[in-house]
Amino acid sequence: MLKPTEKLIKKSISNHKRGKIFFPNNFVKFGSSTAIRKALLRLEKKGLLVRLGQGIYLYPKKHKQLGILYPSLEEIAIAISKRDKARIIPTGIQALNKLGLSTQVPMNLIYLTDGTPRTVKIKNNTVKFKIASPKILAAKSETNVLVIQALREIGQKNVNEKELEKINTVLKTVDKDLIKHDMQLAPVWISKIMEEVLKDVE
Repeated sequence: MLKPTEKLIKKSISNHKRGKIFFPNNFVKFGSSTAIRKALLRLEKKGLLVRLGQGIYLYPKKHKQLGILYPSLEEIAIAISKRDKARIIPTGIQALNKLGLSTQVPMNLIYLTDGTPRTVKIKNNTVKFKIASPKILAAKSETNVLVIQALREIGQKNVNEKELEKINTVLKTVDKDLIKHDMQLAPVWISKIMEEVLKDVE
């Protein structure tokens, strides 16, 4: 027989599409933190949920051949940021990948955030949240932020012509006023690259 908290949580989960990520605080109205934790553990043992990491659960979507379809690390990071009502900014190889500057997919992700700094372990991988500077958080365009982070990762002395061409193409899709605003928040050498794009579009 299902205990009250478990029954309420099960019903709540079943109202959502498979593939959704849940956290214990999604169910605070159904009981104490101990009761919720125990209920989630029982539902995991029964196969309704899959535990992705500490306090992170998946209502699994299943494929006939592939089995359980797990979310990407990025999807998990986004779910955590929504839970925390925090902004996150991709860094490093992930920023390069999102801009098409690298085909490499990072095994571990690092985000800048205005939320709580922490490292979340997901199986053999990690998602790390580091405190972002007020400057980068003041940026108005997500694309500009990705460009800044990607160029930081490449480094001033390592940027080649092909990468600059790609960045120019990406920046030309951004409103000029947003570039003008956000370039003031970037390191000087990156700001100059962004300024060159403005000359091309004016």
